[in-house]
Amino acid sequence: MSSASATADAPKKGNKKLIVIIAAVVLLVGIGGGAFAYIAKQKAAAAAAAADEEEEGGEEAAPAHAETRKHDPKHAPTFVPLEPFVVNLADKETERFAQVGVTLEVDDAKFADELKAYMPAIRNGILMVLAHKTSAELLSQEGKLALQKEILRESVLPLGIEVEDESEEPAQGKRKKKRKSAVHNPVSRVHFSNFIVQ
Repeated sequence: MSSASATADAPKKGNKKLIVIIAAVVLLVGIGGGAFAYIAKQKAAAAAAAADEEEEGGEEAAPAHAETRKHDPKHAPTFVPLEPFVVNLADKETERFAQVGVTLEVDDAKFADELKAYMPAIRNGILMVLAHKTSAELLSQEGKLALQKEILRESVLPLGIEVEDESEEPAQGKRKKKRKSAVHNPVSRVHFSNFIVQ
């Protein structure tokens, strides 16, 4: 009889061990979920506070040039790569063409999705800019920087965002116009992934 009672106690000990292990796993999952929810709530509150602060006084403190913007190290940048552009250049003496790969750096993924809806109009604007360039303009460093600024402006124009061109200073009539408050451009930078002129 003693052997029969020993075999009956063994399964009870195994069941208790299993229940303790399951309870420990459930407890750890609950603690992990709670910690995740707490951290997510803190990040959301910090983001909301930063957005409120930016709305209140960020417009005056915003830098004028896209190249001088600081990247927030807490958020990875969002890139929107465009299909490569192949375009005939405006050289009169010979036929030359350029193949240019463009990637736009934008504020966030939400705006990147919105930008993709306007991609045909954006590509058209960039192609028009490229088609009016000569090979000499594109081969110089200054020409590439000017092209970046023009692409920056053309990439948001279909969305109804008009970014002022800094080169259009009041040179025509020597009257100084009141400067409008700078419009926030959600496209922060233009990167060239390839640049071939032949």
